[in-house]
Amino acid sequence: MMLDKYRYIAIEGPIGSGKTSLAKHIANHFGGSLLLEEPNENPFLKNFYDDIPRYALSTQLFFLFQRANQIQKITQTELFSQITISDFLLEKDPLFAELTLSAVEYRLYQQIYDHFQPLVPVPDLVIYLQASPEILIERVKQRGNAFEKNISAEYLWRLSDSYTRFFHQYEKAPVMIVNSENLNFADNPGDFNLLLQRIEQMRSAKEYFNYNV
Repeated sequence: MMLDKYRYIAIEGPIGSGKTSLAKHIANHFGGSLLLEEPNENPFLKNFYDDIPRYALSTQLFFLFQRANQIQKITQTELFSQITISDFLLEKDPLFAELTLSAVEYRLYQQIYDHFQPLVPVPDLVIYLQASPEILIERVKQRGNAFEKNISAEYLWRLSDSYTRFFHQYEKAPVMIVNSENLNFADNPGDFNLLLQRIEQMRSAKEYFNYNV
């Protein structure tokens, strides 16, 4: 099974949804180029979860510049020469900013964000992974990343709600909305093949994949 018509696929979802694992799996399966967020490179992130109001702006701007630079570099070199899979969509960046920045900080952030937006290509497909906040919280705890240990349940609830509202209105690219609670794409070939089949069968700009055990 091939995804020939999709040259740039973005995988999205809140923290703990499994987007990075799925992006790696798709890239490996199709021999594609991989474009990943690099949270460990953000020097503000650890302090951010300890004191969000103090470190929100610096953390957010670092991620914005990092993500924009990553996309611009790959656009200039190899985008569309082979399938490219990313585990982020730059347009979701303001979701985090709205949750954490003061009104004054957000106005500054928005001015900077607006500068980058016209330079970013639109994906051919977005795969949005959903999971309940309870599941997200449990997954974050299980993977035990040092910089995530102080993420609050309230923050994940608000983030999950922001993602839901964002993709309810998103229309720039086709979206496959996937309930990932009962799916393990990285370790279960059947789940992964089922997802590929559903993508191949897409006939509308927004479709839902809800798998119940």
